[in-house]
Amino acid sequence: MVAQNTQAYTEFLNQQLETVLRVSKIGLDSSERLARLQIDTAKQTIEQLAQTTSRLNEPRDLQSTLALRAELTQQIVESSLGLSRNLYELYSQTQTELSQLFEERLNTFNRSVVSAMDRAARSAPAGTDVMVSSVKSTVAATAAAVDSMTKAAKQVAEFADASVKAATTATSDAVKSASRVN
Repeated sequence: MVAQNTQAYTEFLNQQLETVLRVSKIGLDSSERLARLQIDTAKQTIEQLAQTTSRLNEPRDLQSTLALRAELTQQIVESSLGLSRNLYELYSQTQTELSQLFEERLNTFNRSVVSAMDRAARSAPAGTDVMVSSVKSTVAATAAAVDSMTKAAKQVAEFADASVKAATTATSDAVKSASRVN
């Protein structure tokens, strides 16, 4: 019995260590992607600044100055929208990875509780099978509730993702239309 408990405890610790390592990896990967995004954005900003500086000397009359202003405004808005979209996608991807890990760990936990209850039921005195069944029912109901909440959260995330993409596209289109009017 002691050897069995030691083995179960060792398995539990290994699972926890694996979880910590996976969360760390997800965090580091996300940080790396964020740093790469920041560096790429800084490079693009410097390139745009150089182009803008050279173009500021071009306009000779009021009409060409206004047209340049509208074009530069559109570029800035599109760059900002692109950055916002990339940040949102990075956040969304990280959240999805962490949610998947949570689901895996919860399923593993539920299986281990049911397994432990089965083992306990085999060595338990007669008449405890009702208690074991009620605990199993509770675990199953909890798993079903978590599954329902997870599905609902995924639907909300998908809706939010679609809304962000639609808003980004609408804003970009509005800026382009406003630039053509000016």
